[in-house]
Amino acid sequence: MVTAIAALVGGPLAAAAAVYGTRSATRAQREGGVITGFTSLTDQLQEERADLRQELATVRAELAAERAENARLRLLLQQLEGGGP
Repeated sequence: MVTAIAALVGGPLAAAAAVYGTRSATRAQREGGVITGFTSLTDQLQEERADLRQELATVRAELAAERAENARLRLLLQQLEGGGP
């Protein structure tokens, strides 16, 4: 009789413990997934930022070259205008 009562009480307790354990594991997996997703997104953003910095450096170099060419042409134009009739 005591064994039967212990089984009746122990069964629901074991089921409750299993449910609680499953919920804890699910929560941990979900939180782990969020952290993994955040880390992945951060890595992607850092890569994009590095690419954009490289592109900005290229555009700045092109702009400097254009400005130098512009200055050279202005000087040449001034020289030609000064040497005219």
